[in-house]
Amino acid sequence: MSIAKLQPFLAPSYENFPKGRTIGMVVLRTTQSETIFRTEGTGEPMCSEYVQAGIEDTESIPRLVMTKRKQVAPERRKGREFLRSHNLLHTAKTNELCALNTNAPCEMCVDCFLYGFAAGGEGAQKSRVWTEDAFSVLHSTELIGDRTINAIFETGTMRDEKGNASTALNTSEYIKPGVHFLDILTLKDVTADELRYTLGNILLTTRYGAVSSRVGRMDNQILGIFGGIAELPSSLELVQGVYDKLKAKNTALEHPFKTKSLVDATQEIISTWTNKRGVFMQLSAAERDELIADVDRHWSLPEQETFLKRLDESYAPWRKVKSEGSGKKGKGKKSE
Repeated sequence: MSIAKLQPFLAPSYENFPKGRTIGMVVLRTTQSETIFRTEGTGEPMCSEYVQAGIEDTESIPRLVMTKRKQVAPERRKGREFLRSHNLLHTAKTNELCALNTNAPCEMCVDCFLYGFAAGGEGAQKSRVWTEDAFSVLHSTELIGDRTINAIFETGTMRDEKGNASTALNTSEYIKPGVHFLDILTLKDVTADELRYTLGNILLTTRYGAVSSRVGRMDNQILGIFGGIAELPSSLELVQGVYDKLKAKNTALEHPFKTKSLVDATQEIISTWTNKRGVFMQLSAAERDELIADVDRHWSLPEQETFLKRLDESYAPWRKVKSEGSGKKGKGKKSE
């Protein structure tokens, strides 16, 4: 099994202190509907940054940015849906069920142990799922459109009972369907089940960004999985390398862009990454597919409950240590 090939870079069980084992993943995120990534409210522009177009092409261009929080927050919520359905979210010190953004994490559930928490001085757990900004391959001006939002009355028309026409509420930017973001994800000192849990969250999450009940549909595809003792090259370096590769092939860099052309160029770039310092091995395409099939099997309805409860129980010894030292600063085992 491909999970066995990754064994040297997986922790046999959860440990508080890092030991330099790293799993790196290359993720292609493709919008399947209009999508909105911005940091402010309605009417604000999409998140973008001026960066160098390629490694060899030193021209500066604006690229759309899918920030790290826009990635990890929906994926955490997806995992927590299943933990909640199996009663695997624990009670916080406030006697309320563990929830995000409440400053009262339970410090005991799978999500807290894996994605981390900070509890206002009571304790902290650093995330072992490291993310970074994902960048679009193409120039942002190719990828953004405008949408005018109108008020609709209950009659289903844009006129009230007196025949008065409604006015436009506002005009807002959106990211077009078919836009590609390349992303690097790093897992630090995770167990095999934690790897399955994180991968499952990525593959099962389909909505990102603002107004996700209406727009924000996205497809996530795993293009590469690596094992080593160091992080992979950055998302920006990957995008720049792919841009140079496509330009060298005289590929038309315009939207809509063919996903296959992008995947092929990305595979060419990442195939050389085992030569990078600290990156020791890459799963083959067949091994990667086998791992994803393994993840799908563990997340399937017949095995999901058993899998999640096994993962939850793996933290039991650490919960016991924490409860013994509760309220006594400096007691018990320390965590980083």
